[in-house]
Amino acid sequence: VAVIGIAAGVAVWAASGGDSGGTVPVAPVATEAAATPAPATATTAATGAPEATAVAAATAALPADEGDDADAPPAATAAPTPPPTTATPEARAVATAAATAAATTAATAAATADPADEGDDADAPPEEPTDSADGAAETAEEPDMAGDSTDSADEPAEPAADDASVAEEPAEEDPPPPAATGGSPAEPAEPATGPGVPESDADDDMPAETGEPADTTFRDYGRQPFVETAVDSDSTFSLDVDRTSYQLALTWARAGYAVDPDSVRAEEWVNAFDYDYARPAGETEFAITSELAAHPLDSGKRLARIAFQAPDARDDAPLNVTLVLDASGSMEWEDRVAIARAAAEAIRQSLTERDRIAVVHFTTDVIYELTVGHSRPSDEAVRRSIARLEPHDSTNVQAGLDLGARLAERARQERPEAHNYVILMSDGVANVDATDPFAILESTGRGERGNPLRLIAVGVGIHNYNDYLLEQLAQHGDGWYRYLNDPEQAARTFSRANWLALSTPFADQTRAQVRWDPTAVKAWRILGYENRVTPDHTFEQDRREFAEIPAGTATTVFYELELHAGAGARLGEVELRWVNPGGGESRSLLADVTGRASAAFADADARLRLGAIAALAADRYAGLDGGEGVGLEPAAVRDGLARLRVELDELAPALGGLTAWRDLAFLLGALAEAAAALASPGESGYSR
Repeated sequence: VAVIGIAAGVAVWAASGGDSGGTVPVAPVATEAAATPAPATATTAATGAPEATAVAAATAALPADEGDDADAPPAATAAPTPPPTTATPEARAVATAAATAAATTAATAAATADPADEGDDADAPPEEPTDSADGAAETAEEPDMAGDSTDSADEPAEPAADDASVAEEPAEEDPPPPAATGGSPAEPAEPATGPGVPESDADDDMPAETGEPADTTFRDYGRQPFVETAVDSDSTFSLDVDRTSYQLALTWARAGYAVDPDSVRAEEWVNAFDYDYARPAGETEFAITSELAAHPLDSGKRLARIAFQAPDARDDAPLNVTLVLDASGSMEWEDRVAIARAAAEAIRQSLTERDRIAVVHFTTDVIYELTVGHSRPSDEAVRRSIARLEPHDSTNVQAGLDLGARLAERARQERPEAHNYVILMSDGVANVDATDPFAILESTGRGERGNPLRLIAVGVGIHNYNDYLLEQLAQHGDGWYRYLNDPEQAARTFSRANWLALSTPFADQTRAQVRWDPTAVKAWRILGYENRVTPDHTFEQDRREFAEIPAGTATTVFYELELHAGAGARLGEVELRWVNPGGGESRSLLADVTGRASAAFADADARLRLGAIAALAADRYAGLDGGEGVGLEPAAVRDGLARLRVELDELAPALGGLTAWRDLAFLLGALAEAAAALASPGESGYSR
């Protein structure tokens, strides 16, 4: 069972049970629920009160989740994990000093940016869905640069298979996903009202526009230090295919806000780009490649890039999808409901008649009147439920995910051959019941190791956004994390081709261990991955917080290295371990880490240079001292960003036509202005 979350603040992954015997009765949901209106009796699972008539009859109890030590979060990590905070003093200082400058940069970029990137799949409209005779998926054309062919910033093209299957006409014509016109659903419908549907009070809570977004929650994971190989030559970390941090930074900068340094995770900036790696020779293993180049900011160091490319493996397994839709009042802000509707409708249209989809709405509690059990994606009850998503009261993400995960577990038992995804669409502003990611995950039954419950969080919104909760839910819930900025991007991200690629798991619990040769490497430092770094001894363990890797995706990691004089081409070795999602067996692959120590940065591959610039910019900005005397000096960060911008300009002839290059150039300018504002705060008029 998998869980995907689209959230704009605080998302929650919960599927806890109720009775003392350790089993959880699932309230059955009629696919014709709309035809038989239910009285208003929606209540929380915590109180045990009767549920709405539409979901009143009890179904078979589910077995309790048998945990094991390997499933628990690691007891120790290589980096400290202070508690999450709302906008920090550092971030406030950056935002106050640079809001005006960032707004000017955003306005200039908007005025000069090309309306479209010709030839870029990210700008193409979503394909019309079709149902294959045998359920095989149509696949996407590989994009030219950035991410998933969904959007150039956050979802740099996740490669899909190259050849499309011959498809039959769908049994029923589907409308296109909803556009961003006033937040209207694809099929016009009046807002859900009546018994069991609370009133919305979102207008009263919408924050006023200020110099920084209100009530944002990030976690400062610090920066990794240099490590002498004589002390520790091994670097162990979980792979990562997320790129939300990069998309969040773009969204903030375009809105005129200074990027919060705590929001920056360098690995998600690096993995926002498509590096056009060679695919593996077969469909059962990764391809591992490594390169070395000079350091653009420090002539005494080198940069090493190690890449892990998953194959474009075909998987004809059907899907069980459970949509868990946030209907809380804050979803009225910033077109969040429109974005969630667009994504939900795009997912529905991407499914075939072999797949099944369920829908759950939640606010202060589950809105049982709008709940639909697993049905064919063409069923009218599913369409109607998605179209009736509207904002209401508070946010009880746990209640929504509780019911959603139980429905998903029932579907998994009934259709064990299917991949199971619970898709949470929420602004993440959890303020009822559990709001801690680990408490929420603890309360869920996450299915079998060989067919786990996959939690995928996708965030929306700027104000009132809890990045920490969403990111942790995805990391520890066998899933991945995305961010959606508008309904069009939502429709592209979950278009048929992209969704079918992303919903095909190739590897679970994926981690790597780089073993540097102490005779060649004097010291090493990983860029980013602060909350993915794990103690070396955990590499031998199959742990659920290690990454799920969809078919066709790549993970890239950069290291800063100090080499010994006369170091040869071989710098060490890297071992990759993962679990086969189908059978649950463990796999491993070993490769040498190599590169020419004399290689100049300007002579390196253009896309390696692009990734290195993104990695170094993110790493330096994340360590920015906001005025408390901790971290990197603003002037040093400013100067480093300026040098990186020069290096990026050198790539214009090769990559300047890509949306990815233009976005990174804009973002580097915004970061440099924020750092410059802190480095030269101006005359205050006060005595010292």
